[in-house]
Amino acid sequence: MSASHSADYDVIAVGAGFAGISLSYHLREAGFNVKVFDRASDVGGTWAWNKYPGAATDSESYYYCLTFSKEVLQEWSWTKRYSGWEETQAYLKFVMDKFSLWPMFQLSTEVESAEFNNETGLWNVRTQGGETHTAKYFVSAMGMISQPVLPNIPGQDRFNGPIFHSSRWPEGLDVAGKRVGIIGAGATTVQMLPEVAKTAAQVTVFQRTPNFVLPAMQKDMTPEWEKEIKDNYDEIIAKARNHMFGMAFEQPPGRNAVDTPPEEVQRIFEEHWKGSFRWVFETFDDLLGSAEANQMASDFITAKIAEKVKDPELVKLLTPTGYPLFAKRPPLDHGYYEAFNRDNVKLVDIKDREPITEITETGIQTTENLYEFDIIVLATGFQAYTGALEAIDIRGSDGHTLREKWDDESKSIMGVYAAGYPNFFMITGPQAPFANLPTSIEQNVAYITDCIKKMESEGYDLFEPSQQAEDEWSEHTAEIHNQTLMAQGDKVNSWMMGANLEQRKPRVLVYFGGAHIYYDKLRESADAGFPELAFTKHAA
Repeated sequence: MSASHSADYDVIAVGAGFAGISLSYHLREAGFNVKVFDRASDVGGTWAWNKYPGAATDSESYYYCLTFSKEVLQEWSWTKRYSGWEETQAYLKFVMDKFSLWPMFQLSTEVESAEFNNETGLWNVRTQGGETHTAKYFVSAMGMISQPVLPNIPGQDRFNGPIFHSSRWPEGLDVAGKRVGIIGAGATTVQMLPEVAKTAAQVTVFQRTPNFVLPAMQKDMTPEWEKEIKDNYDEIIAKARNHMFGMAFEQPPGRNAVDTPPEEVQRIFEEHWKGSFRWVFETFDDLLGSAEANQMASDFITAKIAEKVKDPELVKLLTPTGYPLFAKRPPLDHGYYEAFNRDNVKLVDIKDREPITEITETGIQTTENLYEFDIIVLATGFQAYTGALEAIDIRGSDGHTLREKWDDESKSIMGVYAAGYPNFFMITGPQAPFANLPTSIEQNVAYITDCIKKMESEGYDLFEPSQQAEDEWSEHTAEIHNQTLMAQGDKVNSWMMGANLEQRKPRVLVYFGGAHIYYDKLRESADAGFPELAFTKHAA
């Protein structure tokens, strides 16, 4: 290290999921001394927390993985098309074991604050236990969807039974024979409901906004399919790197729905209705850009709801209206709609018919009814992109916190840097793409590693992110966002715009210019010597 003040570590990172594991491996290989903290008791990141029944990936498992080791790609065997939380966490532990990464990780340790010291040029990182550690570089490897949002409903502390956010599912909790209330109808509930309904006495879902839900079509991994994957991993990795959402999908088909005869549109939609987000990206090129094409896709999906749900009244309640496909992130279906055909499943519309007024000792009170439960699950989402970063008291060179910086607008430079925060990196921070996360994480980690290597090889002590570069990236991100149908997400409380937060106005949180274009921009920045940064020697 070239800093004039010695630090405990070269790099301190927070987060022991895909990002923290990838970062620790690459920085250790580059010769740096790294410490990774996480408040969870095990590695896994989101998969150390989200352990509700049915929790699984929405990306197919064979490319929802780290790709830096060809050995691991060949040695690890997935059992399902979409891995559940147990299997994903077991995979990450396999990687930790394989490369002896455990000594760099300190678990069950919550970081309370991180403050840049202008005198020493180091980051001072304090844990809740009172420990203080210093590092030249501070990195957020925290997940972009990891900070729970709790609803503002009075009486939550009065309920006599278990009541908890879905990402904090109590270990060993059994729903068999119990009456379960679920507040929220997003991706978590779409996964959870079919599993909970199998054994619970009664499940009631309280829905604000119905979703467009695409089919998952889960299936077991077969020896033949696994061989095909492992024989073609280089091509699969390249596909993900060059896809607009970081997925190992085929390139856009080169046709528009608006230019295709209606009967041909229906035939293509039906032919590709085979599970995963492929349906959106391998059918037509204009589904996310053209309102007319998007409506065709929306109509096809809603027709599928009517095929699966028997009760016409429930079909009406479950059918999304008034917003386009992808204004909210669509979940994948593992039997969600079919669950509403069960006698023990009920749906309550809390937007237009029965708003929730309070939680009582025995259940949930709406304007019309009291619903009594043994268990209440708050499947009410997350503060995406900024939540985990704002939960820690992170202060830059002027003493302001990230919370204060982002109060009105969550600006960044490519989701990696924040102006006013020297030697600070974010992995998939605000205004990075929303894409297959391991793909984006690996691109971010390679970029961050190259930046640190440049600083150390050239003897620099500090980098200062440019305010101009931050303004330009934020303006560019907003300009692209406003050209897409995703810009309507504020109408339906989309977390992709932070519109699910009562205390803040909606904002542009996602770069929708294409993940592959974003990855190219990271590489162009590194090749040009990181022009977004001013490098200096620190005068102590």
